[in-house]
Amino acid sequence: MRGARRSLVVLTLLAAPAEVQPASSVCASPEQRVNEAQYVSIGGIEQWVAIDGLRCGNPVILFLDGGSGKALSPHANAIYGTWEGEFTLVQWDRRGTGKTYARNPPSAESRVTLERMTEDGIALAEYLTGHLGKKKLILTGGSRGSILGVNMAKRRPDLFYAYVGVAQMVSYKDDLSASYATVMGMARAANDPSTIAALEAIGPPPWTDPRNFGVLRRATRVYEAKTATPMPKSWETRSPGYEAETEATDAEVEDYDLRALGTTFEIPVFFVQGSEDLVARPDIARRYFNSITAPAKEFVQVPLTGHDLNRAMVDAQYRIMHRRVRPLAK
Repeated sequence: MRGARRSLVVLTLLAAPAEVQPASSVCASPEQRVNEAQYVSIGGIEQWVAIDGLRCGNPVILFLDGGSGKALSPHANAIYGTWEGEFTLVQWDRRGTGKTYARNPPSAESRVTLERMTEDGIALAEYLTGHLGKKKLILTGGSRGSILGVNMAKRRPDLFYAYVGVAQMVSYKDDLSASYATVMGMARAANDPSTIAALEAIGPPPWTDPRNFGVLRRATRVYEAKTATPMPKSWETRSPGYEAETEATDAEVEDYDLRALGTTFEIPVFFVQGSEDLVARPDIARRYFNSITAPAKEFVQVPLTGHDLNRAMVDAQYRIMHRRVRPLAK
């Protein structure tokens, strides 16, 4: 029944995008359920935003998915739906992804930069606080979304209770170099000629060909699968209204180095990192985390977990949200 009701809401809201600054909250009482999926005018274009929660009175989590160019929203209910009793969940198809891409296919000249994404994310956070009647939100970002998350948390800490980084990335140069060297070492130790040849063909980073990252990512998935627990098959289920796969681009984040933003945060910071992550290496994330000064912080390393979400990672993320973050929002 929940999926059928949501499909009806989508049909009735598509024709009228919301304004970035709503006049009043959609929540008339703390006990009201909120269940919306609509286009919202952000940064001059219509961007897809889905909001789900059992009680308007619950804290709001804004999810920043990881890319590359893939939106979390089609699978969010299967992965995070059980959280709706304690949190209101917001999924955003940012520029170049999902339904936002379908509504606004970029021209050949357009560039989705990290700065543009940061401005969009802040505009969305401002919209959500007014639309849902909240003083602040909880911000969480995974993989490439974690790069955006730190930029947003540093730019506008007044909008957020806390930041939770999942598979936290730190530096383009360091993340990519460590990933390449680690996987190449594993391939040589395993006497794996096909992976060795593929990596030797692209050479170590930095690269000018963006397709080279795809070659490395395929190799990391092969070797993460040897040690990490995969995600449940049920998470591949798409919610109603998301049946069609859309093409996507991704933000240009090749120059990111989060350390350059400074390591003092005005809000609590929590990292949840997979022990087997071959993309966002836990040792790099740990060094960055150790350098951070924040009102509160915690680093959680999840065993048998790679870069992609699995049950252990989501459970660890929930425990941080429930134990450390939700009390801040009260």
